Amino acid sequence: MQHITIAVPDGSGNNLSSIVGAYKILTRANEYWKSSGKRELYKIEVAGVSKTVDYYEGLFSVKPHTNISAIQETALIIIPSLNHDYVKAVKNNGVLIEWIREQYKQGAEVATICTGAYLLAASGLLDGKSCSTHWAAANHFRAMFPKVNLQTDQLITDEAGIYTNGGAYSFLNLILYLVEKYYDRKTAIFCSKVFQIEMDRNSQSPFIIFSGQKMHEDEVVKKAQTYIESKLHEKISMEHLSSKFAVGRRNFDRRFIKATGNTPLEYSQRVKIEAAKKAFETSRKTINEVMYEVSYSDVKAFREVFRKFTGISPLEYRKKYNKGETV
Repeated sequence: MQHITIAVPDGSGNNLSSIVGAYKILTRANEYWKSSGKRELYKIEVAGVSKTVDYYEGLFSVKPHTNISAIQETALIIIPSLNHDYVKAVKNNGVLIEWIREQYKQGAEVATICTGAYLLAASGLLDGKSCSTHWAAANHFRAMFPKVNLQTDQLITDEAGIYTNGGAYSFLNLILYLVEKYYDRKTAIFCSKVFQIEMDRNSQSPFIIFSGQKMHEDEVVKKAQTYIESKLHEKISMEHLSSKFAVGRRNFDRRFIKATGNTPLEYSQRVKIEAAKKAFETSRKTINEVMYEVSYSDVKAFREVFRKFTGISPLEYRKKYNKGETV
């Protein structure tokens, strides 16, 4: 029988729900699989380095089934979400990180939940690969691991036996995805119905709150960002913007991407769409009124850019987040 291992990182304050949720869904998948007369496929184990790990200032604790050193081979490792001190979490989990690296070399697949991606990135296994994490941690993650191809719009990434997912309780969608991979579609649908989790959700874009990436040292780019954010109601020419700060257009784009992860045009679009989202959430303004406020005059163009960054149309967004909406 093969193993699926749910890792328990050292350090208090980690996300208990992602450990419990993964364990409950996977053990239920096992039970359903066996109830149809099939032999048990996987032994689901919770494993760590310490005998007990406390959560929420000692209110809860996890006692892993076994120590990771006792597991010679596993089919899948699931890394749960971490606390918010990511640097400390990486520092405190060197033994676990090395074990994950070695297991992957031996053929294990690895899945990370939310900010658990920090531990996997620290192993070097994500270098050059796509990865998602919580949108709120994206800027910090990108600065800490510049070799990783961060895709925060994606709810789930799947590349070379490595799976990552977006933030918070979206991990439920990742676990369903893994149930389908490791069992079958029928078992995933059963778990979806039992735990009432939507199937096939693939984007966290509607949940992203964009705040400009300013954790960098390029003062010219910071000034350009401030300028863009102050001109929500105006169309800004990128050529004018680069000349305003006395930088050639090509070099300006290069510096902007390096500092923020976006081109100047993408950054401007994101700022405007974030303002539009807030207007849809909090006012009764029409689609056209909001569109004009963020300097769009073409409905089709506005709709396309809005969908690009949120995954849904302006009308769908308005209906989703404004109970008093009127079309």
